[in-house]
Amino acid sequence: MKPALARLIAGQVLVLSVWFSAAAVLPGLAAAAGVAPGALAGLTTATQLGFVLGALALAVSGLPDRLDPRRVFAAASMLAACANAALLALPPDGWAAIASRFVVGAALAGAYPVGMKIAVGWSVARRGLIVGALVGALTLGSAAPHAVALFGGADARLVVLGTSAAAVLGAALVLGAALGPHHARAAGFRPRAALLAWRVPGIRWAYLGYFGHMWELYAFWAWVGVIAAAGGAAGSLVAALAIALGGLGCVPAGWLADRFGKARIAEAAMWASAAAGLFAAFVFGAAPWLLALALILWGIAIIPDSAQFSALVADAAPAEYAGSLMALQTALGFALSAVTVQALPWAAALWGWPVALAALAIGPVCGAMAMRRL
Repeated sequence: MKPALARLIAGQVLVLSVWFSAAAVLPGLAAAAGVAPGALAGLTTATQLGFVLGALALAVSGLPDRLDPRRVFAAASMLAACANAALLALPPDGWAAIASRFVVGAALAGAYPVGMKIAVGWSVARRGLIVGALVGALTLGSAAPHAVALFGGADARLVVLGTSAAAVLGAALVLGAALGPHHARAAGFRPRAALLAWRVPGIRWAYLGYFGHMWELYAFWAWVGVIAAAGGAAGSLVAALAIALGGLGCVPAGWLADRFGKARIAEAAMWASAAAGLFAAFVFGAAPWLLALALILWGIAIIPDSAQFSALVADAAPAEYAGSLMALQTALGFALSAVTVQALPWAAALWGWPVALAALAIGPVCGAMAMRRL
């Protein structure tokens, strides 16, 4: 692997660790505030909505395609680190805490899709593998707060400060990385480039597949620890394993995508994810170890397709507008995920966790059908 890609991947792991820093210590924050964990769902939802706004701003302005993406990544990562650390000084059940998580999400929009823009500039033939490695990095970064909580006793200060420091280091790593030979910069501001998302069939179906993927992904990631604990399993351990093992599967999935087709591998992964989600719904309330196994299998299956939606967009889009179109893709997908993140604990309270988990399988089924069109 080229040194620049290694720096980008390492930087992505470190920066994305701030995403679930609040979710990892949610039980402790809820206990300190004297509320149920579901009452703090706004912290995670605010992160998703902030990401949506930030990604939309990047897509409309075209900044990832007009400016040096390394500088955009580094500046956004520093902002995310500061907003993340602010959570320690705020009541977790107040509007100020929600606002800080909103800023974290908006800033991370300058890291995730912009990191994709940097990555796709390094290859065309091996794009599935490269983007798969980057999404694996995102996944490992998302699992990191749960791992810190597991070994640090869910100490909010340790998790939040540790992830903020990691984001600062990640910014420095990416700022020093080189750009690839296929990197292209847009000549000027062209908001109408976003219309390509509908006009080009390859981009349109990749978007629709991504929406099915996002229906389940962040709701699962945000609540897997709570789900496991509700079923009698070890929440932090199950969450860390489910998310991290899924990240490790992104690299071989990317290699297979380059060899057999990105849409084909994405479709297979989504069918597997839907099956695992239904399995988890079926065994909820049975032996805790069986639920833990189901959730870990779900975590392994839920993420390997993610990279291929971005790679499909990059393949179908003009190179100079790939960054904006990937930012728009993630913005719309994360807007959908904000709904399911907020709704999942409510659905569980009304109908029970088995029904809520089974409902998440709707997304990958629809996404797999979209991939069939490609």
